Amino acid sequence: MQTVLVTGGAGFIGSHLVPLLAGRGNRVRVLDTLAPQIHGMLTGRELDWLASTPGVEFVRGSVTNEADLRTALDGITAVVHLSAETGTGQSMYEIDRYCRENVQGTALLMHLIANGAAPNVRRVVLASSRSVYGEGAYVVDTDDVTRITPSSRTAEALRASQWEPVCPATGAALRVIPTREDDRTAPASIYAATKLMQEDLVRIASESAGIGHTILRLQNVYGEGQSLNNPYTGILSIFSTRIRRGLELPIFEDGLESRDFVHVSDVAAAFLAAVEAETPANCVINVGSGVATPVIEIARALCRSFEAPENVRVTGQFRLGDIRHNVADIRRLVERLGHVPAVSLSEGLKRFATWVSRQPLPEDQLGRANEELARRKMMG
Repeated sequence: MQTVLVTGGAGFIGSHLVPLLAGRGNRVRVLDTLAPQIHGMLTGRELDWLASTPGVEFVRGSVTNEADLRTALDGITAVVHLSAETGTGQSMYEIDRYCRENVQGTALLMHLIANGAAPNVRRVVLASSRSVYGEGAYVVDTDDVTRITPSSRTAEALRASQWEPVCPATGAALRVIPTREDDRTAPASIYAATKLMQEDLVRIASESAGIGHTILRLQNVYGEGQSLNNPYTGILSIFSTRIRRGLELPIFEDGLESRDFVHVSDVAAAFLAAVEAETPANCVINVGSGVATPVIEIARALCRSFEAPENVRVTGQFRLGDIRHNVADIRRLVERLGHVPAVSLSEGLKRFATWVSRQPLPEDQLGRANEELARRKMMG
């Protein structure tokens, strides 16, 4: 049995992981600010599970506040660090806030651990992001051997509707392949840059302090409990609100950009495995389904899950900092953590739609968020 601190544990992934940890006999302490952008105004009973789950203690506070962190770390033997600001587009103009929360918060956490504030901590598990890769891995159509990670697409290319990356050396067409943990990292947004910095802070500080670490690079996580209030992240939650309101689903670019959608229960299971592994992995591990799905297909499938018309429109618009494709190579997930993703996309979407249908209908904020991005010249 361990005493586990889960930072940001009242959020989406935490709401699945914390009960799992407690159900396995671990004592769990949750540190969370309950930020309105994620949790709304907390007028309902969304967080009743925190009070009703045996073995769980809740501390309201921030990873950027030393006193809050010292309180949360007292008696802890393992840390799961979920706390982070997560909106890719928003990060491009809320630069200071994203760096303060993601980088400085992680730096303070590791500083306190390294300097004896939590002498019993034996491992740290970090929630990182597939965004650190930038574009995923590719090969040239005529060469299945040489792996290429292209640079971020330029604003000029996007304005010309040149959606697909090309070989930086020859301009040849590329074909996406599953991205491995040892492929090049090339963040294309401030959010991604902060996640990569988190990885370095956790890895270097853990190795220096002689404690174990595991870094989980998460693909597009979706499922029950996802914030329906945050218009800057979570494409399926954003689309679910518009479906319920009878609004069209606007699809950026040509709709063929693809993502690796992984259900939150599979993500929580990966974190549990990382916490309970007899020996810490001491490496980066991709967490995804290993399947690429075009955004237009996921939008249509979500409409079907709600038994609603497929009211989808490809807009040709784009956001600076967005990638074209990324799908995870999950062999290390299976080999190091023994976890094979169990929830298919069709099953996961049905579960998500059933849960969403029972929630209060949120305000549609997508238009406002896009207007803000356009005003700041981050969207075309």
